[in-house]
Amino acid sequence: RRPAALGMRFSVYALASTALVAAIAYQGYEARRQFYPTLIYLTSNKLSLLALGNEALMLTLLVGQLVKALFFGRLREAEVEHLYERSWYAITETCLAMTIFREEFNVSFVALFTALLFLK
Repeated sequence: RRPAALGMRFSVYALASTALVAAIAYQGYEARRQFYPTLIYLTSNKLSLLALGNEALMLTLLVGQLVKALFFGRLREAEVEHLYERSWYAITETCLAMTIFREEFNVSFVALFTALLFLK
């Protein structure tokens, strides 16, 4: 696929994800009218947790793209293919490691594993 098409698709995804989180946060604030009860709602409702996790994934991808652009600039097709190949093995290895630690599965565990995968 052309990089411009992928960039446009990511922009649409980022905009939709941010709009969803803003709408859920606004709906939670309108229902509670206080900061702390709104945060409790956002962290206890399964749909809002899913939207917040999606937003965190989008921000991680955005930071990854920015780091790639900052340190590597424009990459050739072979270099992009090499990065995708290496990331596929890193993701597979991380998922296998997650099955070993499934008893300790919580938000901080997922955040640390995401950071590990991002740094790989």
